[in-house]
Amino acid sequence: MKKVAIHTDQAPKAIGTYSQAIRAGNTVYLSAQAPLVPQTMTVAEGGIEMEIRQVFDNLSAVASSAGGDLNRIVKLTVYLTDLANFPLINQIMEQRFVAPYPARAVVGAAALPRSTQVAVEAIMALAD
Repeated sequence: MKKVAIHTDQAPKAIGTYSQAIRAGNTVYLSAQAPLVPQTMTVAEGGIEMEIRQVFDNLSAVASSAGGDLNRIVKLTVYLTDLANFPLINQIMEQRFVAPYPARAVVGAAALPRSTQVAVEAIMALAD
């Protein structure tokens, strides 16, 4: 199967040996997005809520570049350094997604790159 790298300047550039996303057939695997502002590559300011919002902005940009949007995401994996922020993830997801919501796993992480508090990866399905 052919795999195609997805890239957009509207999301943070990769900070390692990975692609922002890979399309294989009608499935797109979106790498975990950190709450980095794409233009400056600095962490979004304003605390955990702004970090979560930036992560979903970044995922949205990558999804769009791949020909989809957040509502085509079928699976999310959320990494949080403090699971007490779990309700805030739910609140922001209600604002950004429509039901039926994607399947999801939430994982407590001891630490994340660049001392961020959240990262989210996704799997997106394109046209049937």
